[in-house]
Amino acid sequence: MEIISECFCGDTDPPDNAKLSDDACDMKCPANPSETCGGYFTMNIFETGLTKFQPQIPDTSNDKEESVRIIFLLTLNGRAVRQVNRLINALYKRNHYFYIHVDKRQDYLHRKLSVLETHFPNIKMSKKRFSTIWGGASLLTMLLTSMKDILALNWNWDFVINLSESDFPIKSLENLEKFLSVNKGFNFVKSHGREVQRFIKKQGLDKTFIECDTHMWRVGERKLPRGIVIDGGSDWIALSPNFVSYVANEKDELLSGLEIIFQHTLLPAESFFHTVLRNSRFCNTYVDNNLHVTNWKRKLGCKCQYKHVVDWCGCSPNDFKTEDWPRIQNTQDRQLFFARKFEPIINQEIINRVEQYIGFKDHLKIQNLESYWQSIYNVDDLTASSDDTLLSHAESIIRHNAKILAEEGCIIEPDIVIEITSYNYADVYKGNLILHKIYHNNVELSMETWYKPKKNLQLNFENRYVDNIKQFKVSSDYDQKEMIFRNLAGILGPLSEPTLSYKFSTNTLLEKRTENLTIVWLDPAGIIADLTDIHVDENNLTNFIKPNFRTPLLPGVWKVGMFEQSYLLASTKFLVTPLQYFGGKEISNQEVSILHGGSQNSYHNFSHIKLENFVPDQESAILSQKISQANVRRTKQDLKDWIDALSYEFYNVLGSCVKSSTNFKEKIKCGIHILEYCESTHWSSLTPDPKGSIGKLNKLSGRLDRI
Repeated sequence: MEIISECFCGDTDPPDNAKLSDDACDMKCPANPSETCGGYFTMNIFETGLTKFQPQIPDTSNDKEESVRIIFLLTLNGRAVRQVNRLINALYKRNHYFYIHVDKRQDYLHRKLSVLETHFPNIKMSKKRFSTIWGGASLLTMLLTSMKDILALNWNWDFVINLSESDFPIKSLENLEKFLSVNKGFNFVKSHGREVQRFIKKQGLDKTFIECDTHMWRVGERKLPRGIVIDGGSDWIALSPNFVSYVANEKDELLSGLEIIFQHTLLPAESFFHTVLRNSRFCNTYVDNNLHVTNWKRKLGCKCQYKHVVDWCGCSPNDFKTEDWPRIQNTQDRQLFFARKFEPIINQEIINRVEQYIGFKDHLKIQNLESYWQSIYNVDDLTASSDDTLLSHAESIIRHNAKILAEEGCIIEPDIVIEITSYNYADVYKGNLILHKIYHNNVELSMETWYKPKKNLQLNFENRYVDNIKQFKVSSDYDQKEMIFRNLAGILGPLSEPTLSYKFSTNTLLEKRTENLTIVWLDPAGIIADLTDIHVDENNLTNFIKPNFRTPLLPGVWKVGMFEQSYLLASTKFLVTPLQYFGGKEISNQEVSILHGGSQNSYHNFSHIKLENFVPDQESAILSQKISQANVRRTKQDLKDWIDALSYEFYNVLGSCVKSSTNFKEKIKCGIHILEYCESTHWSSLTPDPKGSIGKLNKLSGRLDRI
C-alpha cells in the first residue's frame, strides 16, 4: 500500500508539509484497508504489502437489495434546534433509529428535542449526559456509554453512524441504504493516511493527558505498548453491531489495556476504534472510509485552535458555504454520503442546495425557505440567570418599543423576557427578536419585538485608503476560522471581551508593500485605554485585534480609531451596556460601584498621545470624566434611564407583533396601531418554518411515505 505522507485525511491536525490541495488530498487518500491482517498484533498496515479490500458497490439496476437498519447516533451541542430537526428530517424513515446525546450544558437543545420521544417511537434521548470538550477523554466515554445504551434497547440494526449538528447528508437516504445493505458486517473508519510515527507525534499520542475542569492537561511523556498497531484519523465512524457489542460490553486483555491508555489520550475518539479494529479479531472488517467529506481550509482552520480547553494545538474544519458547492459535487461518484460542517447561521443557501441535490425537489413551495432563526436566550434555560448582559439589554429594547407604541396611543406594559432569537434572511443578519410578555388593557399577551443594531462606521473620505476599508467593527465571540463575530448584535457588557475585526480590499496601494497603521481605543471617559500597531499587506487584509485592557469595562460609549500616523482613516463606536441585573437579580449599590467602575488603573499611560478630532482636549476630557463618575453611581430607575438612552443611540426597533390566541379572533387595535399576529409575519420566530420541522418538509416534497 502506498504511504501518503503529504496528505491529510482525517479530522485531526494535518501535517506541516501538506502540499496537496484539499480536493486533491480527498482524492489521493487511501480508501481501502487490508483484506487480511495476520493476527491481533501485527506490523502497521502502512508498512506492509497487504492486499487492499474493496467495499462492495450495489448494483443500482437491482431494486431488491437487502434492507438495512441504521442507528444515527447524534452527539449534539449548541442551540441550532431547527437545523437538528432538519438533519433528522433528511434521514428519517420508520425502520431507522435515532439515539440523541445532548451535551449536559446544553439545556435549551435537550429540552426542545426531548419532545421527539413522545412523537416518534424510533427516537430516544440519552438519559446519561456528559459535558464533553474538544479532544477530551469525555468524548470517548460518551460514545462508549451511548453504545452500551443502544445495545440495551434491543433494537434490530446493522450499522451505527455518529453525526453532529453540523453534519448533513450529501446523497439520498436510499443511496446510503443500498451501499450499506451490501456491506453488512464491515466497520467504516478513516485512517490518517501517513507514516505512523509522524501521526503519533502530531496527535500527541506519546504524551499523557488528564481531563480536569473542562480542560485537557498535558502532564508528561509516555511510551506506547509494543506490539500494538496504533491507528487513527477521524472520529466519524460507521460500525457494525458485533464490533459495537465487543467494544462496549467485552473486557478482554486488549480492550482493558486500550481503555486505560485512551483515558489519558488527547483526541481518543479519533484513535480508539481504529486501534481496536487493527488489533482485534475484527481486523478484517476495517474499511478505510468514514463516509464523510470534510471542508478543510487549512490556512483558516489550523491556527492553533482550542488552546482554551486543551494543552495542545488543534485544527478544525470550516463551514461549507455556497462557494464550496463544487467540493460536494465532486463526491457524486465516490462512496461518501455525509459532509461537514454546515451552519445555517453562517450559510443556509448551501443546505438548501444540498437538499435539492439529494431529492427534495419542491423548495419553491416551502414557506420561509431562506429564513433562519436561532435562539440565543431562553428564560427556561438553566443558565438564563447568568445572562445578565443579554437580559439588561433586552429589557431596555422592549421598553423602547413600548415608548414607540405609546406615541400611537397603544399603551402596553412590558413584562418578562421569554426568548431572544437571532434572525437571518438570505444569509444576511436581519436583527434580533425578543419574545416577551406584555399587559394590554389588563390582559396578558405575548409580543415579539424586532430590532437591529445601527451602523457606526465612519470613514475619512479624504484618505487614499477609504475605498479599501470594507469592515471595521467591534463585537465579541470572534470566530477566527470563519472570520465572523458570533455576537451578531454586538451586545457587550462590563465583563465582555471586545474584539476589533477589520477587512481591506486590495489595490495598487497595498500591492508589494506594507502599511503601518495604529488602532486607538478610547473609553467613555475620553481616556485612551489601548494603542496597537498593525501591519497590513496583501497577505494580511483581514484580521482581528483584542485590546490589552482588563475587565470590568467602563460602561458607556467607546470609540475605536484607525490612524495612518496622526491621520484618521476610520472610526467606529460600540456600546458597553450597564447591567440592570447581576446573577439574575437586580444589581445592588455595592455591585454597581464595582462592575460599573471600570478598570482604568490597568491602562498604560498614553497621555502624551494627541489625536485631533478623536481624543478630547483637556477641558472636554475633564467634563467626560465627571459625567462618567456620575454614571457609576446610577441605580434603580436612574440606571434604567441611562441604559435606555444608550440603547436608543445604538439600536433601531423595526416592528412588533403578538402571538395569536383562540381568545382573540379579531386583530387587536391598540390606539391607532393595529397589532399584527406573529404567525402571519415573514420575520417572527413564531411564523411557520416547515424546513425545521420533522415530517413537514417531506410532506411538501411528496415523500411522506418515509415518515
